[in-house]
Amino acid sequence: MSETEENGQDAGKQPEAAAEQAAEPSSESNINQEVIRAIPITLSVEVGKTRLKLRDLMRLSQGSVLELDRGVGEPMEVKINDTVIAKGEIVSVGDKLGISVTDIVAPLERVKPA
Repeated sequence: MSETEENGQDAGKQPEAAAEQAAEPSSESNINQEVIRAIPITLSVEVGKTRLKLRDLMRLSQGSVLELDRGVGEPMEVKINDTVIAKGEIVSVGDKLGISVTDIVAPLERVKPA
């Protein structure tokens, strides 16, 4: 019989000491939320990808067109640290480009291995 079973505790439940420790205020609650919110991140939007041989890369010149793996009108991937967090459509914002978020990727989907 395991030690957990001898003590009458379920394997899925925390021991009393761990439960008491969890009830205590953690150092995480002492973190200044404004400091966290001020951390800079880089957000990128991936339009598409392609693979080519070095000889084809060396032949590129002004006006060359590279075919990407995405179709016209397909949603673009919004990434943070190479992790897709959302999808959206390219929009015009004055004289700049922007992205209109159409779908947020579920948090559990973000952590799945590729």
